[in-house]
Amino acid sequence: MPLSVGIVGLPNVGKSTLFQALTKNQVDTSNYPFATIDPNVGVVAVPDERIEKLALLSKSAKVVPTTIEFYDIAGLVKGASKGEGLGNKFLSHIREVDAICHVVRSFEDPNVVHVAGKVDPESDRKTILYELAMADLEQVIRILDTLDGKSRTGDKEAAKTIQVLQRIKTALDQGQTALSIDLNDDERKVLKSFNLLTMKPVLTVLNVDEKDNEQDENLLKISVKLEAELASFDPDEASAYLNELGWKESGLTKLIKACYGLLGLITYFTTGEDETRAWTIEKETLAPQAAGAIHTDFEKGFIRAEVINWKELLDSGSEASAKSKGLMRMEGKEYVFQDGDVAIFHFS
Repeated sequence: MPLSVGIVGLPNVGKSTLFQALTKNQVDTSNYPFATIDPNVGVVAVPDERIEKLALLSKSAKVVPTTIEFYDIAGLVKGASKGEGLGNKFLSHIREVDAICHVVRSFEDPNVVHVAGKVDPESDRKTILYELAMADLEQVIRILDTLDGKSRTGDKEAAKTIQVLQRIKTALDQGQTALSIDLNDDERKVLKSFNLLTMKPVLTVLNVDEKDNEQDENLLKISVKLEAELASFDPDEASAYLNELGWKESGLTKLIKACYGLLGLITYFTTGEDETRAWTIEKETLAPQAAGAIHTDFEKGFIRAEVINWKELLDSGSEASAKSKGLMRMEGKEYVFQDGDVAIFHFS
Protein backbone atom coordinates (compact mmCIF):
# COMPACT_ATOMS: atom_id res chain seq x y z
CA MET A 1 0.00 0.00 0.00
CA PRO A 2 1.79 3.18 -1.16
CA LEU A 3 1.66 6.10 1.28
CA SER A 4 2.18 9.68 0.13
CA VAL A 5 2.74 12.71 2.34
CA GLY A 6 2.66 16.31 1.18
CA ILE A 7 5.00 18.75 2.95
CA VAL A 8 3.15 22.08 3.14
CA GLY A 9 3.49 25.47 4.80
CA LEU A 10 4.13 29.12 4.09
CA PRO A 11 7.13 30.04 1.90
CA ASN A 12 10.56 30.00 3.58
CA VAL A 13 9.61 27.86 6.59
CA GLY A 14 12.06 25.06 5.71
CA LYS A 15 9.88 22.70 3.65
CA SER A 16 12.33 22.15 0.80
CA THR A 17 15.29 21.85 3.17
CA LEU A 18 13.37 19.21 5.12
CA PHE A 19 12.54 17.38 1.90
CA GLN A 20 16.18 17.53 0.84
CA ALA A 21 17.27 16.06 4.18
CA LEU A 22 14.64 13.33 3.96
CA THR A 23 15.50 12.26 0.44
CA LYS A 24 19.11 13.45 0.19
CA ASN A 25 18.10 14.93 -3.17
CA GLN A 26 19.17 18.43 -4.15
CA VAL A 27 16.14 20.67 -4.67
CA ASP A 28 15.82 24.40 -5.14
CA THR A 29 15.82 26.02 -1.69
CA SER A 30 16.39 29.58 -2.89
CA ASN A 31 15.43 32.29 -0.44
CA TYR A 32 12.34 33.60 -2.15
CA PRO A 33 8.63 32.62 -2.29
CA PHE A 34 7.54 30.06 -4.89
CA ALA A 35 11.04 28.66 -5.52
CA THR A 36 9.18 25.36 -5.79
CA ILE A 37 6.36 25.38 -8.34
CA ASP A 38 5.92 21.74 -9.36
CA PRO A 39 6.21 19.33 -6.43
CA ASN A 40 9.46 17.43 -5.98
CA VAL A 41 8.83 13.78 -5.15
CA GLY A 42 11.14 11.49 -3.18
CA VAL A 43 10.71 7.91 -2.00
CA VAL A 44 11.99 7.37 1.55
CA ALA A 45 12.45 4.08 3.40
CA VAL A 46 10.69 3.78 6.75
CA PRO A 47 13.42 3.14 9.37
CA ASP A 48 12.83 -0.24 11.02
CA GLU A 49 15.50 -2.19 12.89
CA ARG A 50 13.36 -5.33 12.71
CA ILE A 51 13.83 -5.86 8.97
CA GLU A 52 17.63 -5.71 9.22
CA LYS A 53 17.68 -8.24 12.07
CA LEU A 54 15.36 -10.61 10.21
CA ALA A 55 17.49 -10.32 7.09
CA LEU A 56 20.60 -11.29 9.07
CA LEU A 57 18.77 -14.27 10.55
CA SER A 58 17.63 -15.49 7.13
CA LYS A 59 20.88 -14.51 5.37
CA SER A 60 18.68 -12.73 2.82
CA ALA A 61 20.16 -11.68 -0.52
CA LYS A 62 17.89 -8.63 -0.63
CA VAL A 63 16.20 -6.35 1.91
CA VAL A 64 13.08 -4.41 0.86
CA PRO A 65 11.75 -1.92 3.44
CA THR A 66 8.38 -0.24 3.34
CA THR A 67 8.44 3.28 1.90
CA ILE A 68 6.77 6.68 1.94
CA GLU A 69 6.55 9.12 -0.96
CA PHE A 70 7.19 12.68 0.17
CA TYR A 71 5.96 15.57 -1.97
CA ASP A 72 7.65 18.94 -1.53
CA ILE A 73 4.71 21.24 -2.28
CA ALA A 74 5.33 24.93 -2.95
CA GLY A 75 4.61 27.49 -0.25
CA LEU A 76 1.04 28.55 0.28
CA VAL A 77 0.12 32.12 1.21
CA LYS A 78 -2.87 33.91 2.64
CA GLY A 79 -5.53 33.91 -0.07
CA ALA A 80 -4.29 30.68 -1.69
CA SER A 81 -7.87 29.35 -1.84
CA LYS A 82 -8.70 32.40 -3.97
CA GLY A 83 -5.72 31.81 -6.25
CA GLU A 84 -3.15 34.04 -4.53
CA GLY A 85 0.46 33.00 -5.16
CA LEU A 86 -0.61 30.37 -7.71
CA GLY A 87 -2.54 28.86 -4.81
CA ASN A 88 -5.07 26.84 -6.79
CA LYS A 89 -2.30 24.93 -8.55
CA PHE A 90 -0.54 24.18 -5.27
CA LEU A 91 -3.76 23.12 -3.56
CA SER A 92 -4.43 20.65 -6.36
CA HIS A 93 -1.09 18.99 -5.58
CA ILE A 94 -2.12 18.55 -1.93
CA ARG A 95 -5.36 16.83 -2.96
CA GLU A 96 -3.35 13.93 -4.40
CA VAL A 97 -1.56 12.93 -1.16
CA ASP A 98 -2.77 10.69 1.68
CA ALA A 99 -1.57 12.84 4.57
CA ILE A 100 -0.16 16.30 5.22
CA CYS A 101 3.05 17.27 7.01
CA HIS A 102 2.54 20.91 7.95
CA VAL A 103 5.85 22.71 8.58
CA VAL A 104 5.58 25.82 10.76
CA ARG A 105 8.50 28.18 11.31
CA SER A 106 9.66 29.00 14.83
CA PHE A 107 13.32 29.89 14.19
CA GLU A 108 14.51 33.49 13.91
CA ASP A 109 16.88 34.40 11.06
CA PRO A 110 17.10 37.94 9.65
CA ASN A 111 18.58 36.49 6.45
CA VAL A 112 15.49 34.38 5.72
CA VAL A 113 12.47 36.45 4.74
CA HIS A 114 9.10 35.70 6.37
CA VAL A 115 6.20 36.46 4.02
CA ALA A 116 4.11 37.92 6.86
CA GLY A 117 6.96 40.11 8.11
CA LYS A 118 7.31 38.37 11.48
CA VAL A 119 7.70 34.87 12.94
CA ASP A 120 4.41 33.76 14.51
CA PRO A 121 3.96 29.96 14.41
CA GLU A 122 0.37 29.86 15.62
CA SER A 123 -0.74 32.55 13.18
CA ASP A 124 1.03 30.74 10.32
CA ARG A 125 -0.58 27.43 11.28
CA LYS A 126 -4.05 29.00 11.32
CA THR A 127 -3.42 30.68 7.95
CA ILE A 128 -2.68 27.38 6.24
CA LEU A 129 -5.57 25.52 7.91
CA TYR A 130 -7.95 28.35 6.99
CA GLU A 131 -6.88 28.25 3.32
CA LEU A 132 -7.35 24.47 3.19
CA ALA A 133 -10.81 24.79 4.75
CA MET A 134 -11.85 27.60 2.38
CA ALA A 135 -10.68 25.60 -0.62
CA ASP A 136 -12.78 22.67 0.58
CA LEU A 137 -15.78 24.90 1.18
CA GLU A 138 -15.64 26.28 -2.36
CA GLN A 139 -15.34 22.76 -3.76
CA VAL A 140 -18.25 21.45 -1.66
CA ILE A 141 -20.48 24.33 -2.78
CA ARG A 142 -19.68 23.62 -6.45
CA ILE A 143 -20.45 19.92 -6.03
CA LEU A 144 -23.71 20.65 -4.22
CA ASP A 145 -24.81 22.93 -7.05
CA THR A 146 -24.06 20.18 -9.58
CA LEU A 147 -25.88 17.49 -7.59
CA ASP A 148 -28.95 19.58 -6.86
CA GLY A 149 -30.37 19.10 -10.35
CA LYS A 150 -29.72 15.34 -10.27
CA SER A 151 -31.48 14.93 -6.93
CA ARG A 152 -34.55 16.71 -8.29
CA THR A 153 -34.87 14.00 -10.93
CA GLY A 154 -35.00 11.32 -8.24
CA ASP A 155 -31.33 10.29 -8.27
CA LYS A 156 -30.99 8.56 -4.89
CA GLU A 157 -27.17 8.50 -4.93
CA ALA A 158 -27.10 12.25 -5.58
CA ALA A 159 -29.50 12.82 -2.69
CA LYS A 160 -27.33 10.67 -0.41
CA THR A 161 -24.19 12.57 -1.40
CA ILE A 162 -25.90 15.91 -0.85
CA GLN A 163 -26.87 14.87 2.67
CA VAL A 164 -23.25 14.06 3.56
CA LEU A 165 -21.83 17.18 1.89
CA GLN A 166 -24.30 19.42 3.71
CA ARG A 167 -22.86 18.15 7.00
CA ILE A 168 -19.36 18.91 5.75
CA LYS A 169 -20.41 22.38 4.57
CA THR A 170 -21.88 23.19 7.98
CA ALA A 171 -18.66 22.11 9.70
CA LEU A 172 -16.45 24.15 7.35
CA ASP A 173 -18.69 27.20 7.81
CA GLN A 174 -18.08 26.85 11.55
CA GLY A 175 -14.31 26.66 11.16
CA GLN A 176 -14.07 22.89 11.65
CA THR A 177 -12.38 20.35 9.40
CA ALA A 178 -14.09 17.57 7.47
CA LEU A 179 -11.96 15.09 9.41
CA SER A 180 -13.51 16.28 12.69
CA ILE A 181 -16.99 15.09 11.63
CA ASP A 182 -18.16 11.71 12.90
CA LEU A 183 -18.80 9.75 9.71
CA ASN A 184 -19.71 6.12 9.15
CA ASP A 185 -17.97 3.91 6.58
CA ASP A 186 -20.59 4.52 3.89
CA GLU A 187 -20.32 8.29 4.31
CA ARG A 188 -16.52 8.11 4.07
CA LYS A 189 -16.83 6.17 0.83
CA VAL A 190 -19.13 8.87 -0.55
CA LEU A 191 -16.52 11.55 0.23
CA LYS A 192 -13.43 9.64 -0.87
CA SER A 193 -13.56 10.62 -4.54
CA PHE A 194 -13.66 14.34 -3.71
CA ASN A 195 -10.20 14.34 -2.06
CA LEU A 196 -11.15 17.00 0.45
CA LEU A 197 -8.07 18.68 1.90
CA THR A 198 -9.41 18.78 5.46
CA MET A 199 -10.24 15.06 5.38
CA LYS A 200 -6.53 14.31 5.37
CA PRO A 201 -4.72 13.67 8.67
CA VAL A 202 -2.17 16.35 9.53
CA LEU A 203 1.17 16.14 11.35
CA THR A 204 2.43 19.54 12.50
CA VAL A 205 6.21 20.00 12.49
CA LEU A 206 7.64 23.03 14.28
CA ASN A 207 10.93 24.07 12.64
CA VAL A 208 12.93 25.30 15.63
CA ASP A 209 16.37 26.75 16.34
CA GLU A 210 19.18 24.22 16.71
CA LYS A 211 19.30 24.56 20.52
CA ASP A 212 15.58 23.92 21.06
CA ASN A 213 15.40 20.21 21.90
CA GLU A 214 12.34 20.22 24.16
CA GLN A 215 9.51 18.13 22.73
CA ASP A 216 5.79 18.84 22.87
CA GLU A 217 3.31 15.97 22.80
CA ASN A 218 0.99 17.92 20.49
CA LEU A 219 3.53 18.46 17.72
CA LEU A 220 6.93 17.37 16.48
CA LYS A 221 9.79 19.81 17.03
CA ILE A 222 12.63 19.55 14.53
CA SER A 223 15.60 21.76 13.74
CA VAL A 224 15.50 21.33 9.99
CA LYS A 225 18.92 22.98 9.66
CA LEU A 226 20.44 20.48 12.10
CA GLU A 227 18.72 17.53 10.41
CA ALA A 228 20.05 18.65 7.03
CA GLU A 229 23.56 18.63 8.48
CA LEU A 230 23.03 15.17 9.95
CA ALA A 231 21.74 13.87 6.62
CA SER A 232 24.97 14.98 4.93
CA PHE A 233 27.12 12.82 7.25
CA ASP A 234 28.04 9.23 6.58
CA PRO A 235 26.23 6.69 8.84
CA ASP A 236 29.08 6.38 11.38
CA GLU A 237 29.49 10.16 11.70
CA ALA A 238 25.72 10.61 12.04
CA SER A 239 25.56 7.92 14.74
CA ALA A 240 28.42 9.55 16.68
CA TYR A 241 26.76 12.95 16.45
CA LEU A 242 23.46 11.53 17.69
CA ASN A 243 25.28 10.05 20.67
CA GLU A 244 26.82 13.44 21.40
CA LEU A 245 23.37 14.97 21.38
CA GLY A 246 22.02 12.19 23.58
CA TRP A 247 19.42 11.18 21.00
CA LYS A 248 18.32 7.62 20.29
CA GLU A 249 17.21 8.59 16.79
CA SER A 250 17.18 11.62 14.55
CA GLY A 251 14.29 14.00 14.16
CA LEU A 252 13.90 12.77 10.58
CA THR A 253 13.47 9.20 11.78
CA LYS A 254 10.79 10.37 14.23
CA LEU A 255 9.11 12.29 11.41
CA ILE A 256 9.09 9.35 9.00
CA LYS A 257 7.70 6.99 11.65
CA ALA A 258 5.08 9.56 12.68
CA CYS A 259 3.95 9.99 9.07
CA TYR A 260 3.75 6.22 8.64
CA GLY A 261 1.60 5.89 11.74
CA LEU A 262 -0.57 8.88 10.87
CA LEU A 263 -2.91 6.75 8.75
CA GLY A 264 -3.10 3.86 11.21
CA LEU A 265 -0.73 1.60 9.30
CA ILE A 266 1.29 -1.36 10.56
CA THR A 267 4.05 -3.56 9.14
CA TYR A 268 4.36 -7.31 8.76
CA PHE A 269 7.27 -9.21 7.24
CA THR A 270 8.14 -12.08 4.95
CA THR A 271 11.67 -13.43 5.23
CA GLY A 272 13.85 -16.04 3.54
CA GLU A 273 17.13 -16.51 1.71
CA ASP A 274 15.93 -14.62 -1.37
CA GLU A 275 14.69 -11.54 0.47
CA THR A 276 13.31 -10.05 3.65
CA ARG A 277 10.50 -7.60 2.89
CA ALA A 278 8.27 -5.29 4.90
CA TRP A 279 4.60 -5.02 3.91
CA THR A 280 2.28 -2.15 4.77
CA ILE A 281 -1.32 -2.81 5.84
CA GLU A 282 -3.95 -1.01 7.87
CA LYS A 283 -4.59 -1.93 11.48
CA GLU A 284 -7.29 -4.60 11.96
CA THR A 285 -6.52 -6.17 8.56
CA LEU A 286 -7.60 -9.82 8.29
CA ALA A 287 -5.21 -12.51 7.04
CA PRO A 288 -6.58 -12.83 3.46
CA GLN A 289 -6.35 -9.06 2.91
CA ALA A 290 -2.86 -9.02 4.44
CA ALA A 291 -1.87 -11.68 1.91
CA GLY A 292 -3.41 -9.51 -0.80
CA ALA A 293 -0.80 -6.84 -0.09
CA ILE A 294 1.67 -9.23 -1.74
CA HIS A 295 -0.54 -10.28 -4.64
CA THR A 296 -4.28 -10.42 -5.32
CA ASP A 297 -3.96 -14.15 -6.07
CA PHE A 298 -2.79 -14.70 -2.49
CA GLU A 299 -5.99 -13.13 -1.20
CA LYS A 300 -8.30 -14.93 -3.64
CA GLY A 301 -6.81 -18.35 -2.96
CA PHE A 302 -5.99 -17.87 0.72
CA ILE A 303 -6.02 -21.10 2.76
CA ARG A 304 -4.07 -20.27 5.91
CA ALA A 305 -1.03 -18.38 7.22
CA GLU A 306 1.84 -19.50 9.39
CA VAL A 307 2.51 -16.58 11.75
CA ILE A 308 5.08 -15.72 14.40
CA ASN A 309 6.09 -12.48 16.12
CA TRP A 310 9.40 -11.17 14.76
CA LYS A 311 11.06 -11.16 18.20
CA GLU A 312 10.02 -14.76 18.90
CA LEU A 313 11.52 -15.79 15.57
CA LEU A 314 14.81 -14.02 16.34
CA ASP A 315 14.96 -15.52 19.83
CA SER A 316 14.37 -18.99 18.32
CA GLY A 317 17.39 -18.63 16.06
CA SER A 318 15.73 -20.04 12.96
CA GLU A 319 12.38 -20.85 11.40
CA ALA A 320 12.98 -24.58 11.93
CA SER A 321 13.67 -24.03 15.62
CA ALA A 322 10.57 -21.86 16.00
CA LYS A 323 8.45 -24.59 14.41
CA SER A 324 9.95 -27.31 16.63
CA LYS A 325 9.03 -25.21 19.67
CA GLY A 326 5.46 -24.79 18.41
CA LEU A 327 5.82 -21.01 18.09
CA MET A 328 4.68 -20.85 14.44
CA ARG A 329 0.89 -20.56 14.64
CA MET A 330 -1.53 -21.67 11.92
CA GLU A 331 -4.06 -18.88 11.43
CA GLY A 332 -7.20 -18.79 9.30
CA LYS A 333 -9.27 -16.19 7.53
CA GLU A 334 -10.44 -14.47 10.72
CA TYR A 335 -6.96 -13.77 12.07
CA VAL A 336 -6.21 -10.06 12.56
CA PHE A 337 -2.62 -9.28 11.64
CA GLN A 338 -0.47 -7.56 14.25
CA ASP A 339 2.42 -5.15 13.81
CA GLY A 340 5.64 -7.17 13.66
CA ASP A 341 4.11 -10.44 12.49
CA VAL A 342 6.25 -12.63 10.23
CA ALA A 343 4.13 -14.69 7.85
CA ILE A 344 4.22 -17.58 5.41
CA PHE A 345 1.05 -17.78 3.31
CA HIS A 346 -0.56 -20.92 1.90
CA PHE A 347 -2.94 -20.44 -1.00
CA SER A 348 -4.51 -22.45 -3.77
